[in-house]
Order: sequence, then structure tokens, then C-alpha cells
Amino acid sequence: MPAAPPAALRRRATTSALAAALLLPLAACGAGSGESDAATTELTVLAASSLTDAFEQAGAAYTEDHPGTTVTFSFAGSQELTAQVRQGAPADVIATASAESMADVAADAGDPVTFAENRLVIATGEGNPHDVRTLADLADPDLTVVLAAPEVPVGAYGQEVLERQGVDVEPASEEPNVRAVLSKVALGEADAGLVYRTDAATSPDTVDAVEIPDAQNAVAAYPAATLDASEHPEDAAAFVEWLRGPRAQRILAEYGFQQP
Repeated sequence: MPAAPPAALRRRATTSALAAALLLPLAACGAGSGESDAATTELTVLAASSLTDAFEQAGAAYTEDHPGTTVTFSFAGSQELTAQVRQGAPADVIATASAESMADVAADAGDPVTFAENRLVIATGEGNPHDVRTLADLADPDLTVVLAAPEVPVGAYGQEVLERQGVDVEPASEEPNVRAVLSKVALGEADAGLVYRTDAATSPDTVDAVEIPDAQNAVAAYPAATLDASEHPEDAAAFVEWLRGPRAQRILAEYGFQQP
């Protein structure tokens, strides 16, 4: 077969070069897409039940601020969360409702950072039908009062304020978390209970909140810390730090939490 003329060879070489050049960007796009998928990070945050509403909004905001990172929450009483950590539950961050509960996982977590504060109120049925006005009213034997268990932060805070005022209350039940106390009052299964101000605010149509004077109240501090078992320690630390930032603080304030 006769050899191809030089002009034909040049055309073939040019065509091959163009094809290679067109394939390079496609290859680059494919590599970039794989890297993006690999960079997706899922953080698991164990959080006190009183943080439920605020943290669900905060989690969405955090993902907006940190594309490629999603946050999944597990809400429960702080004592349940610390027990989960000690039993080796896989998670990246823990946020509890007291320094005392956080101390229970000191051996399994980094240094805690306080990111919010809260106060107690007396939750009553809508319209306060039993005219509960003060902590002393909770001692009325004709009143059905529910409290959180003493090992739960809100229960410990409640016990503290009642003892300080010399008020002896015989609770009809001791609940595992603040939302359980709120639910019993909201459903009419109890006449009154001690809950956080932020929790009472979530049920304005079914619960009234009787304020407790600051001099008689307790300050509930909310610390967060990274967990040593986290598979994403840098991302976990970034989330904890973000909680103290302006956007997170605005969200927490919307739900009634106060800055520490």
C-alpha cells in the first residue's frame, strides 16, 4: 500500500490532538465529582432534649455554612447521652444541659465549651387553672406535680431551687427528661411541673409559664465537647466552635436561650 502523503499525516495528527484535548476536561470533571462525594462528612451529635427545636434549625444552618457536612442529632436526657458515650456509642459531639453531666464523660471527650444558658419556669395548664404563682404553691397536696428525675439536669436544678426555698414537693412522677415533664402538663396529666423556659415556649397553646424570680432560680449551663471516638475530630471541633458564633447564637436566642 502506498504511503500516506505528508498532508494526510498532518491532518490525522491534528485530529488526534483535538480528541485528546477534549477528553482531558471530561476526565478532570469525573475526578472532581468523586472527590466531592468522598469529602461528604456526616457528624453525629448527642444533644439534651431541651435543645431539640433550636438544634434542628442550627443543624440546617451549619450545613449551609459548611457545604459537604451534614449533622444528625440524637436527643435524650443528658444522663442517657452520657451513658451512651460510656457504652461506646458512635458519635462526634455531645451537648448536655449541665456541667455535672458533662463531667461524667470527661475521660471520653475534649474540653467542654459552654455555649448557652437557660432558666426554669413553672409549667401549668393553659390559663393556669389552679392559680399557681410561686414555688411555694407546688407544695399544695391537692396539686398534681411532676418533676424530672434528680439524675436529669432539669431535675437536679429543680431540686436545687425547691430546697433553697424550703419547699417540700412530693412529685406524682419523676420523668426521664424535660420534654416528658412538659408533655404531662400539656396533656392535663399533671397540674404543674418544673421545666426550662425554652421548653415551655414550644407549647404556648397548651401550657402557661409562671416565671421564677432570678434570686430563686437556677442557671442551667449548656456545654458541648468533641468525643474522643469521633472519626471526624476536626469537623467535630469546628461544630463546637460554631455553636459560639453569631449565627448559632442568633438561632439559640430565637428559642429563648441566653448567651453564657
